[in-house]
Amino acid sequence: MKTLKLIQSDSYLRPYAAAIEGRYNYALKREQELTGGKTLSEWANGYLYFGLHKIEGSGVLISPEGSNDYSQANVQEFRSSGVQEGGSLLNSEASEPRNCSSTAPKAQWVLREWAPNATVIYMIGDFNNWQKDEAYRLQPLENGVWEIVLDEEKLQHEQLYKLLVEWQGGCGERIPSYTNRVVQDEVTKLFAAQVWCSGVEEFRGSGVQKCKKGYKRRKANDPLFIYECHIGMSSEEEKVNSYEEFRRDVLPRIAKLGYNCLQIMAIQEHPYYGSFGYHVSNFFAVSSRQGTPEELKHLIADAHAYGMDVIMDIVHSHAVKNELEGLGNFDGTPYQYFHDGARREHPAWDSLCFDYGKTEVLHFLLSNCKYWMDEYDFDGFRFDGVTSMMYKSHGLGEDFVDYSCYYNGNEDGDAICYLTLANKLIHEVKKNAISIAEDMSGMPGLAYPIKDGGMGFDYRLAMGIPDFWIKYIKEVRDEDWKAGHIFYEMTNRRQDEKTISYAESHDQALVGDKTIIFRLCDSDMYWHFEHGHATYMVDRGLALHKMIRLITASTINGGYLNFMGNEFGHPEWIDFPRQGNGWSHKYARRQWSLVDNEHYFFSNLNKFDEAMVHLLRERLAPVKDKKYGVHLPWDEKLWDNEGDQVVAFKRGKLLFVFNWNGVKSFDGYGIAVPAGKYKVVLNTDATEFAGFGLSDDSVEHFTMPDDGYLKEGNGWLQLYLPARSAVVLELED
Repeated sequence: MKTLKLIQSDSYLRPYAAAIEGRYNYALKREQELTGGKTLSEWANGYLYFGLHKIEGSGVLISPEGSNDYSQANVQEFRSSGVQEGGSLLNSEASEPRNCSSTAPKAQWVLREWAPNATVIYMIGDFNNWQKDEAYRLQPLENGVWEIVLDEEKLQHEQLYKLLVEWQGGCGERIPSYTNRVVQDEVTKLFAAQVWCSGVEEFRGSGVQKCKKGYKRRKANDPLFIYECHIGMSSEEEKVNSYEEFRRDVLPRIAKLGYNCLQIMAIQEHPYYGSFGYHVSNFFAVSSRQGTPEELKHLIADAHAYGMDVIMDIVHSHAVKNELEGLGNFDGTPYQYFHDGARREHPAWDSLCFDYGKTEVLHFLLSNCKYWMDEYDFDGFRFDGVTSMMYKSHGLGEDFVDYSCYYNGNEDGDAICYLTLANKLIHEVKKNAISIAEDMSGMPGLAYPIKDGGMGFDYRLAMGIPDFWIKYIKEVRDEDWKAGHIFYEMTNRRQDEKTISYAESHDQALVGDKTIIFRLCDSDMYWHFEHGHATYMVDRGLALHKMIRLITASTINGGYLNFMGNEFGHPEWIDFPRQGNGWSHKYARRQWSLVDNEHYFFSNLNKFDEAMVHLLRERLAPVKDKKYGVHLPWDEKLWDNEGDQVVAFKRGKLLFVFNWNGVKSFDGYGIAVPAGKYKVVLNTDATEFAGFGLSDDSVEHFTMPDDGYLKEGNGWLQLYLPARSAVVLELED
């Protein structure tokens, strides 16, 4: 076997070649076992077989050729091949929507569930007073699969239902594992599956193909600017916001700011709103708190029309422990989907851990990936909790100080295999799909091509950057900030793996933590954030907030992420409704009116974010070389003076100069740069961005001739650098 490129690229990985090659070969072997040589996309169609579906036409509904082994790639055949032997009928094209409003004769409902330990299963609901009814009894097939076929009139749109699952020695009400709609009763607070067949398919699939005037879709290698959002808390009102309200009121704001990717949190149904969507109960159901499936499809279609990719925060790292709402003890066994014994429960998250070694679990989770892309037209995923998945210890108590920490027997080979297969599947479904790993361990090869020995993620989150900013702001005096060290922390990464950089995300906005603006300004932001009333703390906070975001965004080697509201320094933390706060929504909302009020500095911070994102999107054009392929221009440090607290670097034709000094401004500060004429394209100190406007940005800057000390082609650029400011200049042709 030829040495994998990942190992060739890093000599420090050679002692661990056997482990890397082993996981690579295991993924290939597992894929072959699962698909029988077909593609993963042809195999991962569980959502078309399981769950509740309305089938047009007549005939006895059975699996193709009498087989019920859904794990052997026959689900796609069953869906797409039309009339099968034995008389089964399904839509002729897998990509076509199920036309629930059709009047075709003898339409039927079919419900299938995998519950190998069950002895009897009934479908119960408001159609039979939630009682056992032989007319709604499921029939056992093979391999633990159960099925019921009902005439069209037996179920109606919006009716509620569950499964009553019986097993040896017990029984329980369960929500079907593949259900695509779950709602909560406002009085009892109980959840139930809901028959959802509205017939509204206008926004399904590719939705709006053409972009609105003035917008265009991102090309595959362009920098990614992600706007992380939570639909429910996106309203200014103290309530749960809807998909439709977000589409109408918030989406245009994001488009104007220039972000080219929308990352939506808390899409999969979860029983506790305050979990931020991370304790999932129903993996195929859109969270009904925010509206209907069609409304989410409409939102995604409109985001595409604004030129945005849309990805979802997908949670496959664990599942909620709840039995009435989720998969816990579904068929009377604790290990149906999850590990048995000590590995079943996550020691830190109070949740259940999937057993990625089981074929049925792989089928469930991979089908879930394809479902969200096929049914809702998502463009990819940010995978939550990847560190927890990859290690048997979940990364708890691990320091990951050197490569030996990644290959010491602590790896979960089945979970790593799942992530590899998931990335392969995602890019089969959409060639230019986006996959991002939330990993704090730094596992080599995580965001590296599968064919070269990696796990196939497109990006990994640069989780060390927000941790750095928190520590720096809390523990280091302004006069001790090291400009070169800041630049190092922003750029310390594997060059051959793309990352998503961010100064703060939703994690830093939660109660118990503080956003950057709140750490910088503290209580002064409540009383002195109006023009004419600023204090030293506010002036300092405004300046550093812009500089921190600019150096984080300008040093990306893949993408940049911002959480909803942080771009304008939202003044309050996030605290979801809970018993401790009287179930209040006061802190689970976003105060957009602050941005719209020109008297407040929030408006200025918002303008800066818009200018920054547009500048970097338009000017950071990808380049190509033999070693790294297509990538963004590298960060090249040109100047680093720790005494002055000044650092300068270039990317392509852009020159970035940061003066972190809080008390000194510099006049005629010389920096060695490529010779030529420069113009200012962004200045954090501009008055429109709540700066002091101490520089004339209309002045053109010319380099001074080389005096014999500089390398050929360089010259001295002399600039006025106000204290606590950053300027971006562009070299003109």
